[in-house]
Amino acid sequence: MRKSNIFIIFLFCLGFVKAQNSDSISGENIPFEGMDFTWQNGSDRRDSSVLSSQYFTGSVMVDANYTYAFNDPIDNTVVGSTALARNNEMQVSCASLGAEFNYLGARARVFTQFGTRSTVVPRNDYSPYKGQYELANMYRYLSEAFAGYHFKKWYGVNVDFGMFMSYIGLNSYYQVENWEYQASFTSDNTPWFFNGMRIQIFPTKKIKIEPWIINGWQSYGKFNSMPGFGGNITWCPTENIKLLTNDYYGTDAAGLPKRRRFHSDNSFLWRYYHLAKSKRISQAAFSLTADIGFENGAGVKAFNGDNINPSQNFMSVMFYNRLWFYENKFAWTLGGGYMSNPGRYLVLYPTGQASPLPNPYNPTQTAGAYPFSANPGDLFEGWDCSTNFDWMPNQSTTFRIEFVHRESSVPYFAGHGGVTSPTGYTTSVLSPDWRPDLVKSESRIIFVVLFRM
Repeated sequence: MRKSNIFIIFLFCLGFVKAQNSDSISGENIPFEGMDFTWQNGSDRRDSSVLSSQYFTGSVMVDANYTYAFNDPIDNTVVGSTALARNNEMQVSCASLGAEFNYLGARARVFTQFGTRSTVVPRNDYSPYKGQYELANMYRYLSEAFAGYHFKKWYGVNVDFGMFMSYIGLNSYYQVENWEYQASFTSDNTPWFFNGMRIQIFPTKKIKIEPWIINGWQSYGKFNSMPGFGGNITWCPTENIKLLTNDYYGTDAAGLPKRRRFHSDNSFLWRYYHLAKSKRISQAAFSLTADIGFENGAGVKAFNGDNINPSQNFMSVMFYNRLWFYENKFAWTLGGGYMSNPGRYLVLYPTGQASPLPNPYNPTQTAGAYPFSANPGDLFEGWDCSTNFDWMPNQSTTFRIEFVHRESSVPYFAGHGGVTSPTGYTTSVLSPDWRPDLVKSESRIIFVVLFRM
């Protein structure tokens, strides 16, 4: 058979698959249909997927970076980040493979994760210490894994069970979807994943209502007997405006079932300029996120605490503005944020610091000999600012250079002496007078290559 005939048959089959795919959804209301969300912070910037067929849509993501820290810690360890793990080294933060499957209403989504994130994120979850079976090791290489069913009611209702990406803090778990690489405190200290049940309800084309019944606040298991409850409401009155709220209530202090946590996360995004074919500024948008939360009970108060029952709360804000140039091939982002967290119950433990739990050899637990204080009422404030420049030659590739400066009210970031040992190696014997070198500020430059297909 001639090559030209083979090519014609291939085109015919491809067109047939697409026609079948179109027929399968004809007559069904589709939420947010025809609206452009590729500009949004925390959303997929692609307008289509090349790995798409009638029954599944595949995806490949790679996140590789190099960061230079001006503090130059001798152990090359990054402190207080879920995006970065190692200073002054090339690293693969995340390599992810997966797909979403749909067949006659049945649906499933599975995505793996390999790279430093498979350790950096699970190490902040202490729920696996309740009971056995090493939950953190079982789940660490999965970023998403759920199955469910799609009901053709209104603009769709999805009922799913499994592990889901969280929206709290606005930023996406996948860096390829974010305007900035090193997230502000608001995002980096709030959940990246949930484990449980999710219901997505689309009563109209422009609204999503999403209740959750989950194990807890970024936890593979449950800390106490009560599950966590929460939900998301997203409203997009036009394709240029997005408003959302995420709210959560649960018991997430190990062994303290009477200590209750509440958190409210709220964002507003506005694309205030759009001229896609412009050779100068083609788009301009900003995102504003504000969070408030608290813990109450079992020795702490939400606000106005005292020496007996100290305050334990969380307040934060972050703002980013982004400009796109030359038909969206280039972009510049500027922003930052502030966080106050008395009690430090959401502060990421500095790497190199021991958690209050007894097993220093568990790979999900922070390593080190000198714990970072997180007693009720202990104060923590932090602020950060960053700016970056992106080159996006196509919708699958982003080259980014970013400058970040962060400060805290207490010594927190890795200084030149590092947080591991006097030599920087975990094999070194610690002398009684050695302490991790924690400082109140850090500045760094990040070089990133992000790929998604």
